[in-house]
Parts: sequence; structure tokens; C-alpha cells
Amino acid sequence: MKRVSIAAMLASGLALTACGEKKEEQAASSEAAPAASTATSEAAPAASTATSEAAPAAAPAGGDTKVGILFDVTGPIANFIPPMMDSVKLAEKEINDGGGLLGGKMVTVVGDTTGSTQGAVDAATKLVNVENVPVVVGALMSGTTLAAANAVTIPSGVLQISPTATSPDFTSLKDNDYVFRIVPSDAYQGVVLAKLVLDQGIKTVALTYANNDYATPLATGFAEAYKKGGGTVTAEVKHEEKQQSYSAELGTLAKDKPEALVVIAYAGDSGTTIVKEALENGLFNRFIGTDGLRDNKLIETVGADNLKTSFFTSPSAPESDAAKAFDALYAAAYQTSKDKIFIGQTYDSVMLAALAVEKAGSTDRAKVKEAFGGEQK
Repeated sequence: MKRVSIAAMLASGLALTACGEKKEEQAASSEAAPAASTATSEAAPAASTATSEAAPAAAPAGGDTKVGILFDVTGPIANFIPPMMDSVKLAEKEINDGGGLLGGKMVTVVGDTTGSTQGAVDAATKLVNVENVPVVVGALMSGTTLAAANAVTIPSGVLQISPTATSPDFTSLKDNDYVFRIVPSDAYQGVVLAKLVLDQGIKTVALTYANNDYATPLATGFAEAYKKGGGTVTAEVKHEEKQQSYSAELGTLAKDKPEALVVIAYAGDSGTTIVKEALENGLFNRFIGTDGLRDNKLIETVGADNLKTSFFTSPSAPESDAAKAFDALYAAAYQTSKDKIFIGQTYDSVMLAALAVEKAGSTDRAKVKEAFGGEQK
């Protein structure tokens, strides 16, 4: 790679964390924002399906080099994907305009997890064993990322970099230094969300969260910090995803008339249904949530007017020259970067993957891992 865009160093401004290490992760800020558009990271139970180990990828000198993109293209976070794919295309163009990868072009190969653990295993297996990629960027939801890591990338010895997987489970993952993520753990977002709610003067809330790897630890972190800060959780209900109705759960949550309902879920799964039913039955008129609800689907379903007093958080990074450079680069190509969360982290992940391959001087998977900073075992 003859040159690398300055925006790549690093657009998101977040410290990269090796998921298998016990070291302290960098706490990043979570900004409150109106319910708006695009992007998130999620979770589902990690799959344990085994995969056969593929031979190390090998690209001929001067030939094209593949980089795997494992995204949840369809499924509960489908609305978040287009701007993130634009970031992938932007990074790919920057790399190829700057001289390419290993003397040839970088080619991104996309695998769709379908937003499910088995889909993640199947798509990752194809990228690793059929496409023979030396590195995988993704997945996005915590559950699909864990499934791909445990069943495919770790046993196959393939570097995996997730732009958005936020589950605290990654911190203690036995990954042999093959799995990394860009965003901070939800252990931080839960604390920041609690502080924000208290700062808004909201002393009582009801809490409901989806039964998955993303929502459960985030809800736990929020509840603990909120109570410690003097707030009261009047009711706490874990719910299953994809139910047709949540009227029973909402009855329990509204019983003591809290000031707001905290919903930690994906809009594409249960979040929109819960908010819609709560409004229709006059049970709540103020909602608080995280990145999973920052989805146009929610606005389109319940209307922006019904969300005027509501707010949702997502991981973000401090302002920096690199972040500003990325915003300008993205806006020049795609009109605006506003309300398109995780696009910087996605861009960084692709750039980091390419830099690891270029530094390794090869698509040999062990060398790519070592070049990235993972220890040789």
C-alpha cells in the first residue's frame, strides 16, 4: 500500500482492544441523540458449531487480495447496514487508489450472517474455507460475532476485527489473540446511560431488555449504576425477542407509574413493538434506550412526534483531527455522516485489516495476526 488516508489513523478515535486480554479497556463517551437513523451492534447466543480448519490463504504476487466482510446484512439490524457498507466501499477505494494491497487490488468479499448465530457460522465458514480470506471484518452484532469467532475464526487461525460488537463477554473470550473489536464494552455504555438518565432528573424508571448477549449485560450495567446513583428501578423485565405482543410485560412495567421506560433491544426485533404498544395503551410516553433503537424503523412506525422527549445513546469517540477528516471524506462521497453511527469504526476496521496484511507482506494468516499485534503462540 503506497499511501494510507490520514483519516484511517484512526477515524473512530477509539483504542483497539484485544478481546482475549484482561487489560482495562478504554472508556468512550456515549452521546444522547434523538431517535434517528442508521447502525448498531447486537447479540444472540453464541453458537458452538465446529468448522474444519482451512489452509492458510495465499495470494499470488501482484494478484488481488481478498478481505472478508462479515456483516448482518439481513435480519434485525438490516436498516443499519447501508451506511456501514458505504464505509467499506470508501476504505476499499482509498486503499486501491493509494496503490492497492500486496502489489494488487484489495477486494472485499461480503458474507451475510442473516442476523443469526447459525447464519454467522455458515457465512464465516464460506469466507474462511472457500474464499480463503486472511482476515475478517465483522460481524456487527455481539451474538453473531461470538458465534463466528468461537466456531470459525479462532479454530481456523484467522484474524477477526469487529467494528461494533459491544458485549462484555469479549473481554474474557479465549481467543488466542485472534479477535479484536473497535468499540468499547457495554459495561461502559450502561454506566454512561445511567449517569445521563440521572442528569436529566429522572429518578424512577422501568427497565425491559431482550434476552440476548447484547442487551442483558448492558441492562445489568445500567441498573447497577442507576441504583448506585440514587435512581429507582420500579420493575425489571427480561423479554424474549420476536413476540407478537408484549402487553403482559408492559402491564408489569407500568404498574408503579415510573417516569420513563428504558428499553434495551433492537428495533428490528422487539424494541419497536414494545414502544408502539406502550404508546397505544397510554402506558408510557417517554422512552430511553441504546444504539439498538437508533433505527429509522422505530421512527417510521411510531412517528417522530411520539419520541420528542425520548433519547437513545450509542458509543462514540472524542473529537479529533482524524475523525473530522473522516467525516469530510465520507460526506464528500455520501452527502453526510450525520446520524450514521459506527461508520467511522467500520472504516477503521477495514483499514486496519488492510494494514495488517500489508505489514505482513503476505496473506499467511499467522503472519497477518502477528503484524496486527497478536502474539504468536
